[in-house]
Amino acid sequence: MNCIFLCLIMNIVTFYNSYPGMYITQSFFHSFIAALLVDAALQAWKIENPVVRQRFRLLVIVLPILSFPLYQAINPLRSSLSFRLEALFDMTRWLNLEIWRGISAWVLFLMLLSLTTIVFIVQEIIPIIKHALASRGKEAQGEKPAADSMVSKALAHLPDPKPEVFIIQDDDLILFVTTGKRPAIFISTGTAETLTEEEIQTAIAHEIAHIERNKLPLLIVTFLLRIVQFFNPIALVEFRRIVQEEEKICDDIAITLTGKSQALADTLRKFHGPADEGEAGQAEITLARDRLEEFSHAMIIEDRIARLEANRIQRRTKDRFAFVLTSIAIIMINYSVV
Repeated sequence: MNCIFLCLIMNIVTFYNSYPGMYITQSFFHSFIAALLVDAALQAWKIENPVVRQRFRLLVIVLPILSFPLYQAINPLRSSLSFRLEALFDMTRWLNLEIWRGISAWVLFLMLLSLTTIVFIVQEIIPIIKHALASRGKEAQGEKPAADSMVSKALAHLPDPKPEVFIIQDDDLILFVTTGKRPAIFISTGTAETLTEEEIQTAIAHEIAHIERNKLPLLIVTFLLRIVQFFNPIALVEFRRIVQEEEKICDDIAITLTGKSQALADTLRKFHGPADEGEAGQAEITLARDRLEEFSHAMIIEDRIARLEANRIQRRTKDRFAFVLTSIAIIMINYSVV
C-alpha cells in the first residue's frame, strides 16, 4: 500500500514538472499574487467606481492565462533548476514539503484543484447546459402592458429608445430580460402589483442597463477565459466578483436614467427580502452549503442596497496610472514565481 501511495505521489510530482503541470500550478500562484496586488491597489487608491474595479479584477483572470507561455518565450531557461534556485518563489520547493506522515503539500494542492473543478462543473457548466436545453425552441411570451397600467406609466418617464416590455401572468416576483437581435423585458403580474411606479421604473431601468452592457459581451468573454482556468479557485472567486461589479454598474446606470436611488434600493429589498414563515420549515432541511450561499448572496444584496441608499454613484476617476502600475507589478513579480 505504501509503495502504491509513493508511486502515486511520484506520478503527481512528475506531472507537475511537465509543461502542462507547470502551467496549471503557476497560473494558480500567479492568480493568487495578482489578486493580492489588485486588492491592495483598490484599497491604496480608494477606487470605488465599479467599472474601474471590474477592469482591475480582469487582470487576475487574464494575466495568469498568458503569463506562463509569455515568460517561457522570453526565457526558455526559466523552468531550469538554476533559475529556480534564484527565483523569488519556487512552488515545487513548497509543495514538496511534508504535511503529515509522508503526505506532501502536492496532495492537498491537487485536492484543492479537483474540488474547484467539481464546483465549476456543478455550479456553472451543468446549470448553463440545463438552461440551454430547457429553453431550446421556446420563446418567452407575454402581453403588452395596458396604456393606463403602472408599467406603461413607469416606461413613459424613461428615455428612448426603450426595449419592448411584456407582462406575464405569474403571482411571483419575476423580472428578466431576453437578449438577441430584439431584446425584451418581461415582468410578472405579481411584480407589477407589488412594486410602486417608481420601483417598476428603476427595475426596468436596471434591465435596460443589462441590455446595453450586453452589446459589448464582456461577461461572456470573461466567462470563456474563466473556462480556461476551470481548475483555479482564484479565478472562480474573481469571476464572481466581476459579476457583482457588473450589477453595481447597472445600478449606477439605472440611477442615471431615473435619478431614484432609494426606489431601486426598495426594489432590491422586495425581490431579495427574508423568507416568510411558510418557508421556515423548508429552511431547516436546507443543506449547509445552500445556507452559506444564501447568506453570501444576502450580504451582496445588502451591500448594493447600502450603496444605493447612500447614493454612492461613482463617477469615472483617472485610474490609468494605477492600472498600468498594478499590471507592471503583477507581470514583474510573477516572472520570478515558478
